[in-house]
Amino acid sequence: MSSTLRQLIWPLAALALLLGFNAAFHPSFFHFQIHDGRLSGSIIDVLNQGAPVLLLALGMTLVIGTGGIDLSVGAIMAVAGAVAAAALREHAPVALAIAAALGAGAAAGVWNGSLVTLAGIPPIIATLILMVAGRGVAQLITHGETLLIKSDSAFNVIGRGVILGVPVPILIFLAAALGLSILVRLTALGLFIEAIGGNEQASRYAGVRVGPIRLAVYLLMGVLAAAAGLIDAADIAAADANNSGLYLELDAILAVVIGGTALTGGRFTLLGSIIGAIIIQTLSTTILSFGRNMPVELNLVIKAAVVLVVCLLQSSELRRLLTRTWRRSQ
Repeated sequence: MSSTLRQLIWPLAALALLLGFNAAFHPSFFHFQIHDGRLSGSIIDVLNQGAPVLLLALGMTLVIGTGGIDLSVGAIMAVAGAVAAAALREHAPVALAIAAALGAGAAAGVWNGSLVTLAGIPPIIATLILMVAGRGVAQLITHGETLLIKSDSAFNVIGRGVILGVPVPILIFLAAALGLSILVRLTALGLFIEAIGGNEQASRYAGVRVGPIRLAVYLLMGVLAAAAGLIDAADIAAADANNSGLYLELDAILAVVIGGTALTGGRFTLLGSIIGAIIIQTLSTTILSFGRNMPVELNLVIKAAVVLVVCLLQSSELRRLLTRTWRRSQ
């Protein structure tokens, strides 16, 4: 059995249990239908609503693969949404508003990457700076208000539109996942990321340009976070600098960890992170479906408990301990 397949066993098992639980208590969970030319159903809703986290998880996988972390992705989402909404308010073309938002995300990624690679600031501190400052920048752009976007604007297609019946956010995620998979598996980038995360000093001796690779990874993370911010703003037809992307950086990190990528860096799996993000969104949907039968305050506790169990099951140290304990009891 390959190491990648072993990494995915427990995330897949957890996802199967969640889906089975929903199928047992909600028989319509796997039901699909086409309504007004739009494919709908619980599974489609999970992917559609989880598209921002899925995008963040893809970028976070690469960042963590180098041994880094990015706590600023939620703030970058807020900045991107604010830039797009402000541009649209000034009657800028939709394409220009989107380009400006993605450019802001790229600039934020370059800022983070420069602090890490050029200034030598630890990634958790470097991105924490933008996590705090970025949301303030978004509030400055919106003047502390929620900037509304016309409900009939072409921009809203990003969050609400469909193409051939499939919601556009899902298509954006699929395009990003396919593009990144090709980039990291059919070029040397994936190998360089794993080499840097595994042993940075040895990578330097081997001739790997650590700085540019790290900078590129944070740049990609910034663009993906901006795309997630565009989906969020287009979905609610507004730029909410206070709440857009709030705490989603934690969901992205959890998705990567659940998927089997170690926070210490090295080998990573995009597919595992995708599964992890789907688990988180499915869990959120499941909890909300039982919201009337349990206190709202328990939702985050249940979510954290399930994530903890999945992470423990992936722990090789814990499995060895349980195996030794079982053998001694025989």
